[in-house]
Amino acid sequence: MRFEGIYTPAITPHREDGSIDRDAFVRHLEKLMAAGVHGIINGGSTGEYYAQSMEERREMASLAREVTQGRCHLMVGTVAIRLEDSQAMAEHAARIGADSILVGSPPYSVPTERENALNALAIDRAADLPIMLYNYPGRMGINMGEEFLDRVGRSRNFCAIKESSGDINRVHLLARDYPHIQMSCGMDDQALEFFAWGGRSWVCGGSNFLPAEHIALWQACAVEGNFDKGRRIMSALMPLMRVLEQGGKFIQCIKHGGPPAPAAEAPEQGRQAPVGTDRPRVENHHCPDRRGVSHEPFDP
Repeated sequence: MRFEGIYTPAITPHREDGSIDRDAFVRHLEKLMAAGVHGIINGGSTGEYYAQSMEERREMASLAREVTQGRCHLMVGTVAIRLEDSQAMAEHAARIGADSILVGSPPYSVPTERENALNALAIDRAADLPIMLYNYPGRMGINMGEEFLDRVGRSRNFCAIKESSGDINRVHLLARDYPHIQMSCGMDDQALEFFAWGGRSWVCGGSNFLPAEHIALWQACAVEGNFDKGRRIMSALMPLMRVLEQGGKFIQCIKHGGPPAPAAEAPEQGRQAPVGTDRPRVENHHCPDRRGVSHEPFDP
């Protein structure tokens, strides 16, 4: 399978009482598909899978498939601490007809590369679907290194890797030494560099609320090969990218963009804060970065 285009890790809207707002979730997926994103990821870290029960994770994956069926690629996240839970999500993804699954390292446990590869291969066997790996050492504590990539590369299902390490040397490694594993941008402020090194897809949280701008950058670089145009678009997006990747409140800023509100509600009511009392909503339509500098809205 070839992964091409913009893949949006969809947020999970919540009501004020912390319950999942399924109607808002459906509206949000409809908005993304209408904007032309190429794929939707359900149950990624931007979707706050870690705050959901296994029953909720399965239910939301099924709802996403119901909405996207025949209209948009659906990737289902499988990351969990317990292998059994990851396998259960992989099996469920196959059962509902998902197009692919997202496989990451098990959080907190810090396995060796061999152990991590065996974990990923076990998830692969549970679904037998195309796989995008998810390398996020900042959250998982380990890199998907060369030994890992060599081991999982023996399975035809490991098609791509979402690279979220932030280490540009990883981009060089993947492009030069692992061309059979498609490189997908998972670090939003490095999108231009990923495209320059041959990346054909971008898993971007910001496309939850600016899908057209993210599609335009992908189109300029990956399709047209017009990197002058791409640099202009990326330059306009960089204040946002810095806030998202360096501000320390990635999901909160993404959710501030929010799903579309029902017609009967005021626009502000449609923007739900993430679950948790320590996650305040961001006011005044801007997010502070880690240096305390506020970036106002801009028109790319």
